[in-house]
Amino acid sequence: MFDLVWLIPLCPLIGSVINGLFGKKIKNETVIGTIAAGSVFCSFIVACGCLMQLLSLPGEERHFEKTIFTWIGSGNFKADIGFLIDPLSCVMLMVVTGVGFLIHLYSIGYMHGEEGFYRYFCYLNLFTFSMLCLVSGNNLLLMFVGWEGVGLCSYLLIGYYFHKKSAGDAGKKAFVMNRIGDFGFLLGLFTMWWFLGGTHNIWTINFRELASHADLFPVGGVTTVICLCFFLGATGKSAQIPLYTWLPDAMEGPTPVSALIHAATMVTAGVYMIARMNFMYIKSPTALLVVACIGAATALFAATIGTAQNDIKRVLAYSTVSQLGYMFLAMGVGAFGAGVFHLMTHAFFKACLFLGSGSVIHAMHHALHHEHSDADPQDMRNMGGLRKKMPVTFTTFLIATIAIAGIPGFAGFFSKDEILWQAFSNPHHGDANYLLWAAGACAAGLTAFYMFRLVFMTFFGETRLSAKAYGHLHESPWVITVPLVVLAFLSIVGGYLGVPHVLGEALGGIPNLWEHYMDPVFAYSTEYMKHSGAGGEHGSVAMEWGLMGVSVLIACGGIALAWALYIVAPKAPEKFVATFPVLHRAVYNKWYVDEIYDFIVVNPCKAFSNFLWKGFDVVVVDGIVNGVAAIVKGFSGVLRHVQTGMVHNYAFSMVLGVVVIVGCYLFH
Repeated sequence: MFDLVWLIPLCPLIGSVINGLFGKKIKNETVIGTIAAGSVFCSFIVACGCLMQLLSLPGEERHFEKTIFTWIGSGNFKADIGFLIDPLSCVMLMVVTGVGFLIHLYSIGYMHGEEGFYRYFCYLNLFTFSMLCLVSGNNLLLMFVGWEGVGLCSYLLIGYYFHKKSAGDAGKKAFVMNRIGDFGFLLGLFTMWWFLGGTHNIWTINFRELASHADLFPVGGVTTVICLCFFLGATGKSAQIPLYTWLPDAMEGPTPVSALIHAATMVTAGVYMIARMNFMYIKSPTALLVVACIGAATALFAATIGTAQNDIKRVLAYSTVSQLGYMFLAMGVGAFGAGVFHLMTHAFFKACLFLGSGSVIHAMHHALHHEHSDADPQDMRNMGGLRKKMPVTFTTFLIATIAIAGIPGFAGFFSKDEILWQAFSNPHHGDANYLLWAAGACAAGLTAFYMFRLVFMTFFGETRLSAKAYGHLHESPWVITVPLVVLAFLSIVGGYLGVPHVLGEALGGIPNLWEHYMDPVFAYSTEYMKHSGAGGEHGSVAMEWGLMGVSVLIACGGIALAWALYIVAPKAPEKFVATFPVLHRAVYNKWYVDEIYDFIVVNPCKAFSNFLWKGFDVVVVDGIVNGVAAIVKGFSGVLRHVQTGMVHNYAFSMVLGVVVIVGCYLFH
């Protein structure tokens, strides 16, 4: 099956080409959707085959490279179109194709009747192709092609409703902010290539070859520069401080786009890149500390904003930013396996939450349309009591919410608890780890609060719709609810792949399958930390149980607070807003970060651009061009009188010329 790995990215590309070229003529939505979803399902089948073959091999042999052809060959440098299959890339392939297929299936129902139906699926397949190239490419250059491809497709999908100014602006914002990060990625790539080639005459960008030369990277110094440049790329793609503001605005795109791009795949590209380059990051304590601090700060900062938002998708958007911060926190403390584990579990429950919100919006739009109401179908203040009308959506949404809150028995508990434990116990950053743990724990409490606030405002209490509109509410069709059920199931069982050792022993010796599975990918980093004295868990078993209990209590506290404020005393939030209007306004307006960026960066850039246009281009450049034209016009105005159009005048001029030439010759 390994030899067929090239089919995994190829199938979605074929689907994109077919729908892009012929979708307008096909017209039939069922055919278009079947082509798009079927192509991704084919990729999923091949990915499953690769995973099964990989699991059949011994741990140290779990890697395979398939070279299709040499892309660039110059001297000692070579870059292939080739694919790498190992435990890390297999996880990403399963997530992208598996969750991606469910979202494609969901989109068939959700996008029914939309203008440009074929265009949407063309973009969605193209995005899937780009993401698969990113996660399966065997070298940095092919990863960068996929990196840029998902950025382009994100722009196209966010701005799908291009007739809306807000959607167009959001697409441009995402594109520009990602380009800032991409500049850092390129700087890191060029610096690494220059260092290895110029210092050691090793001209390679192949991941396995780079890993084999990991000892050549010095501790700190140029390694730190390379890692920080790559991390700048990660902050743009994975929406971390300071390049996170594009992701909440990206909710202007269709809801399935939010689920695929901004929950399960594209935004995890930065996490995947650092995990793939773990052998380099482990050599730079400074870079790891920066990654951990930015991740912890983003997790906490975005969580505070999520507590005051009323748009159901915007709450989930800030939740995504916060959860990505958790993943980077894990990477920064050297817990690469825990970070990728949370990436996988997050893909399950966040995709379920986004698709569940889409089911709610779909039903609300239908109900409000029948009433001819202009109310916002995404505003939770217009909802309430939906669980009675939408039992499947409610149940699956509740399961995913419990998972993200970190309640024991659900996927989010296992992955989030592992990150918090590693942040607290791993002495990679000394006492700073305690502050990192505190930030992560606070973010966990806020996550539980704002997610259950969303559930209570949307599904519980009395409906805030009119009786007529409420009567039109109904459960979504099976093409929407089936993906929700599958993702909700994964949000429960997905975490049992990585049961912590202390909990596994208490439950009768359940092994941590995830850790053993990922060991070959992070073997170098694990050994390096052990030899440097920064590895291992220095906390006791009692301490691990204690921290686990604290994290559960924090999550339960957040849920209890949401219950008290939005079920027991629903007027309390209004009193809080009235008591602390300045604080609420600041949080509701996202701490005015967008306004600060506009003032410091955007508006000065616009003013400078206008100056270059009106002050330099119009006055100087156009002035020079127009001046030259005026001079030519002046001279030609005089000379044009020579052209009379009369033959005898031209004959006289010719004779006169001959006489002058002969005269010059005779009297020379």
